[in-house]
Amino acid sequence: MHGELAALGLKVAASTVWSILKEHGMPPAPNREDTAWAAFLRSQAEAILAADSFETKTLSGATPTVLAVIEHATRRVRILGATAHPTADWGTQVARYRAIDVQDTRAKIKYLIRDRDVRYPSGLDAVLADEGIEVARTGVRMPRTNAITERSIRSCTTELLDRTLIRNQTQPLHALHEYDTFFTQHRPHRTLAGATPLLPQPLESDRLVHLDVRRRDRLGGILREYQYAA
Repeated sequence: MHGELAALGLKVAASTVWSILKEHGMPPAPNREDTAWAAFLRSQAEAILAADSFETKTLSGATPTVLAVIEHATRRVRILGATAHPTADWGTQVARYRAIDVQDTRAKIKYLIRDRDVRYPSGLDAVLADEGIEVARTGVRMPRTNAITERSIRSCTTELLDRTLIRNQTQPLHALHEYDTFFTQHRPHRTLAGATPLLPQPLESDRLVHLDVRRRDRLGGILREYQYAA
């Protein structure tokens, strides 16, 4: 802008132009053109799905791999599968199931964020591309670029897996689906102002006049839900 004014024969100091732009909340041009990663995630939350895999241990020494996805806007988590042998065919198959699930819910998913783990097969990206979902891979050793998924996995680990003795390779999937239901239907989320992904509005304050609360235990009391009596 200072250069254009100079070309017109208008002598204005560059600092004056900078002060006027700053007063009106306009940062320097390079910063205006770049979109921060956090700003992108917030603006495109309705269209973003993030995936990550993690491992758990069984008493027999096996190490099942679990694949999970989370919807950025609603924080809804879905456990896609668990296997002790994460082959390329397995990863492609669970991706196909997820693509069908997206169609059924009519979700407007456009992007899927995942890391560069070699366990993700090329077929997975191809299945998602057929559904119009673009895969965005995170940077090398940059877990913060997929922070929402990393945080949900940490919650699952500390609230469930670290407190559970897994006897065999089929038990983790049952336990994780129970946690999935608990996480999406009951567990309050600070990001959602105390609500849950499937119950977007917390209770009104007038419900507190008469308290008649019941506790429901999941997985032998590892997970506890508190609800009003019917």
